[in-house]
Amino acid sequence: MRLRFIALLLGAFVFLFPFYYMLIGSLQTEPDSTVRGAFPQLGNLTGHNYTAINEAINLGRSLINSGIFTGGVILGTLVFGVLAGYALARLQFRGRGLVFNLMLLIQVVPFQLLTIPLYVLIVRSYGLADSYGGMILPFLINSTAVFVFRQYFLQLPAELFDAARIDGASELNILWRVAVPLVKPALLTGVLLTFIGPWNEFLWPFLITKQQNLQPLAVSLSNYLTTVASRAANPFGAVLAGACVLAAPAVALFVIFQRRFISSNLSSGVKG
Repeated sequence: MRLRFIALLLGAFVFLFPFYYMLIGSLQTEPDSTVRGAFPQLGNLTGHNYTAINEAINLGRSLINSGIFTGGVILGTLVFGVLAGYALARLQFRGRGLVFNLMLLIQVVPFQLLTIPLYVLIVRSYGLADSYGGMILPFLINSTAVFVFRQYFLQLPAELFDAARIDGASELNILWRVAVPLVKPALLTGVLLTFIGPWNEFLWPFLITKQQNLQPLAVSLSNYLTTVASRAANPFGAVLAGACVLAAPAVALFVIFQRRFISSNLSSGVKG
């Protein structure tokens, strides 16, 4: 038991050390990329790096852009994921198996492979360059989320749906009043798993946005590195300060909701 505890402690240290180093580096007056930098002197600590990165890229505006981008993706993921997952799990229609297999096939296609045709479609055909819609549109439907919701809906007792149909409820009413309340863990899981992707997404927002006041924080930090960092007094600390701000919401979200990753007793919806 003691050896297991020590092994877990070492694993936690290895996992958390990059976060610790990032936080310490963001507070250093003079950059120190050596091992000594992980144990800085009190006289070498400052909050000026956060002020510097905020003046260079406007952290508040960048965070709002990241929030709008991420919120739009999460909303689309939940709405379309629930609808598609319910249809694939509980509705009988011709070609359902084919649709499900194609959805699984899409998961093995890397997004980078679709970047150029998506860019041509959204920028030239739809005219959505430099807009939140252009950033959000390619991520509205998440095949992984559809799969997760489908699996949850398949676990629900068929008697619930049969009883609701006998009472004359429409499929949308059944979905909203019967199915969705019983798969709340799936909704929360979908939010948490979807959040980290668009929040840290760089490639697509970088391609689709040229105006600085529309760029998410990840893109703004990259632009800082290529344009402003060479003239900054401590670019290393400023970049780490921006990285801390970028990581903070994701870390906080998982810390707050880590206890909610539990399965509900789905059978409780059926009276014996």
